[in-house]
Amino acid sequence: MSVALETAGFFLATVGWGMLGVTLFNSYWRVSSVSGNVITTSTLFENLWQSCATDSTGVYNCWEFQSLLELPAYLQASRALMITALVFGFLGIPCGMLGLQCTKVAEDSPNLKSKMAVVAGCMFLLAGLCGMVTISWYAFNITRDFFNPLFAGTKYEIGPALYLGWSASLLVIIGGGCLFTSCRKQLAQEPNFAYSYKATKSPMTAPAASVPRPRVESTTSSTGKYGRNAYV
Repeated sequence: MSVALETAGFFLATVGWGMLGVTLFNSYWRVSSVSGNVITTSTLFENLWQSCATDSTGVYNCWEFQSLLELPAYLQASRALMITALVFGFLGIPCGMLGLQCTKVAEDSPNLKSKMAVVAGCMFLLAGLCGMVTISWYAFNITRDFFNPLFAGTKYEIGPALYLGWSASLLVIIGGGCLFTSCRKQLAQEPNFAYSYKATKSPMTAPAASVPRPRVESTTSSTGKYGRNAYV
């Protein structure tokens, strides 16, 4: 059961990590439509790196954000968190491949494989949390500006990239959790072979019981043995 659980978790986390990579470079993080006639109707859409505009004829222009310091703080933090999520997922994939029980790598050390799988689960969990925080924070700023009546700029709506990012982050979190839980359970079930040694007494090493020697009493007195002249 643990083999199937950790394999499914690794598969879900890897797929979610790939979807996070697609989300990062997707252009439709937020979308806004400017209504007009057939010719002047245009659509504005942005992501973390650039802003684009397209009209009804299909012609679009994109321009990248030039200065990093001029960007809002949440946009700079979103870039850093998304890149961090991809790095964590990239590190978790090789650790997970080494730690899976179905692989032949280090199969003679099951304890080492379990620890590697736990590390992979932690990496995927961190990647999913970074992605979820980024997407949710970006969506919060969109909805805050949209419902603010005093906001004078262009009001955007949530783009399809954010829904893809939410799904990807959820898959990574579920996969990392399954991988972490199954391997932690396996580590807890491993028996401990450290027994306390207690020496047993062998019959060969047991001390021999001392047999009392019979006391021999002399039948002759000391006087009779040496004679009277011995003391003169």
